Amino acid sequence: MSTRAFLPLLCLTLAACQSQNPYTDESAPIPPAPPVEQIQAPTYPAAPRDFSSYQHWSWRSPPAGTASISGEELQEMVAGALDQRGLRPAPQGDRGDVQVSASAQMETRVRQVYDDYGTRVGAGRYGSYGHGYGTGIGIGASAPIVRNYEEEVVSVRIQLFDAASGQPVWSNRAESRSGGNQAERKDATRDAVNRVLADYPPR
Repeated sequence: MSTRAFLPLLCLTLAACQSQNPYTDESAPIPPAPPVEQIQAPTYPAAPRDFSSYQHWSWRSPPAGTASISGEELQEMVAGALDQRGLRPAPQGDRGDVQVSASAQMETRVRQVYDDYGTRVGAGRYGSYGHGYGTGIGIGASAPIVRNYEEEVVSVRIQLFDAASGQPVWSNRAESRSGGNQAERKDATRDAVNRVLADYPPR
């Protein structure tokens, strides 16, 4: 190819390289970071609750009485049991650190008792005088006897709520066998209250 023919071709190639690029570089701006409170917390186990921070309590709603015990008596029993566990009543008009809900009711339980005397094995001699004696072994079996009977129990439930958040933080339930008269039912209620709070604070 001659130099005269090559120069126009070279000029056309350079002109094509200098033409506008049809592709443009575009990028959207980075959105602002969301507020901290909208960022999902990592899924770690919740920190154990510090029950020692609860020092004073108040009633969430005073408990009602039952046929066997008045509401005032139940309040007194619960307050005494809470006091033994380091919780003091909040000053008048103050919610304290924790609020308490309590209830008691009489319930009937059906108990079953199994009497199983098992297999009996015995050995002895038999016969009459002058006719000789013999020996023998006897085996007997008895089926178990099932007896059902009803008894009355006092069932007590106590719940604790964080006064600041209103969320339940602890609850328990227990029951105690009750007799038929008023004094026995009152003793059973006090025993059930103490059983409920025997596990507080949780360890």
